[in-house]
Amino acid sequence: MNSPDLQNIVAGFDHEAFGSQAVFRVALDALSHPGRPLDMPLDTALPRQGHCAAAALLLGLLDADTTLWLSPALASSDAPAWLRFHTGCLIVTDVGAAQFVWVAQGDDLPSLSRMQKGSDAYPDQSATCVIEVNSLQTDAVGWRLQGPGIPAERNLRVRGLPPDFASQWADNHAEFPRGVDVFLTTPTQIAGLPRTTRILPDPES
Repeated sequence: MNSPDLQNIVAGFDHEAFGSQAVFRVALDALSHPGRPLDMPLDTALPRQGHCAAAALLLGLLDADTTLWLSPALASSDAPAWLRFHTGCLIVTDVGAAQFVWVAQGDDLPSLSRMQKGSDAYPDQSATCVIEVNSLQTDAVGWRLQGPGIPAERNLRVRGLPPDFASQWADNHAEFPRGVDVFLTTPTQIAGLPRTTRILPDPES
């Protein structure tokens, strides 16, 4: 990274420790309560490309020991340099080698089957995929979610995912304890989809 690149990189969290802790708490809460949209703290300067909530989430989760794959719109923006500078993460070009995957709104989602699934002995060695979507609604016809952290069922309507996402997710869920965990993001919110969650189509949809 040369001097001009460094001069163009915007700041990270206003207070690194507090900012990272706040983001981590929201991320943990999102995975503990699947399908519940949560406001993401945005106490940071942000790159020009990508959802603010997704950028803040990754700023709080990445470190020098993690690998990240970026979809084309992000890979060609200021986001890679910003994340490398503030977290030390390694950007990779093979989605199957990434511990974290960030997919911009409008970019194609790589198949979940191509991402790291971990193993039965080490299920934690799997990928976390951050997917930008158009909207997250809990009071509309859409998915019915079931699984740990969900009392009975939770409704979630997501706009901006590929049509085959639910079938991909069914295959991902079936591989438990292996599998990919997902965060869905709007510009200001995130919702968690851990691999333990089942997605059922609404019978009226």
